[in-house]
Amino acid sequence: MKKQLSMNECENIITGEVISLTAVMAIVAIAVAAVIVYRLFMSKEGSATMPGGWKFSWE
Repeated sequence: MKKQLSMNECENIITGEVISLTAVMAIVAIAVAAVIVYRLFMSKEGSATMPGGWKFSWE
């Protein structure tokens, strides 16, 4: 059932939650990637297996 909003109701609509959530998710993804890259470059030896069968090892 559709109902046309009044001007007062239209002015009280608050937007921006999706943009905020997207920004937080992007920051979390960048932080996780930064930690992984840091651990790869700072460790003396180790290995990593990526999806698709990619395997890396360093000594």
